[in-house]
Amino acid sequence: MRLKDKVCVITGAGKGIGRKGAELFAKEGAFVYILEFDDVSGQDAENTIRAAGGKAKFLKCDVSSYESVKAAFDVIAEENDGMMDVMYNNASVYLAGKDGILTEIAPETWQKVLGINLNSIFNCCHFAIPMMQKRGKGAIINTASSAGVIGIPKCDAYTATKGATVSLTRSLAVEYGKYGIRTNCIAPAAIATDMVKQSNPDGPDFDAFTFINLRTPLRRWGTPEEVASLALFLASDDSTYVNGSIITADGGITICGDLAKPVEGK
Repeated sequence: MRLKDKVCVITGAGKGIGRKGAELFAKEGAFVYILEFDDVSGQDAENTIRAAGGKAKFLKCDVSSYESVKAAFDVIAEENDGMMDVMYNNASVYLAGKDGILTEIAPETWQKVLGINLNSIFNCCHFAIPMMQKRGKGAIINTASSAGVIGIPKCDAYTATKGATVSLTRSLAVEYGKYGIRTNCIAPAAIATDMVKQSNPDGPDFDAFTFINLRTPLRRWGTPEEVASLALFLASDDSTYVNGSIITADGGITICGDLAKPVEGK
């Protein structure tokens, strides 16, 4: 029960990595607030956690909207004496067929991606940090991507938000560390989710075999559960001296480059 009685907020927790994070956090004793725009997946996440004996509450929220986030945090603050413990900024979007090279991205696409992937971190932390300061400590977990660490072609809006997330993580770690608030960042890649299928630069022509065997040293896809376990570590007291870290969860993609050839049978 590494998160026993901790109040945790997870954005985009209706499915994918965020959903697995919410389920694991609740299993470890946290009360999890599920900030999710989609009613069906958000409510299903709450129901699943409660059915398993965990504590969770779905709050419909457009994380790109300051007012929508404020409304959600008004509820969270009222129910927890104005305090909370963990802010997991997981919500992200990749707009397949719209994101691309900078000169071909429509302004509305650029603004939408920045709104969900980057502005959401501002919106949530704007309310979460004072609540953590009142508590006297806290943990912020941001979600970047390999795109925030290395250059990724044909998704410049997405890449810009993830690079900014990496830099913002470091700034928050420096600024709020003195209050006992740790800020760290997970940079996943090749995680088997619906979004990753859309986010590859080659669209439907994506060669998964070549990608895994030429680009991924572990020679397999990662799972949402593996990222959730890393988030649990960063949220818990197991990581009390980890602050400002950018932790890649990518099987080694960001450090390997293309390998010479696939390893037969592996």
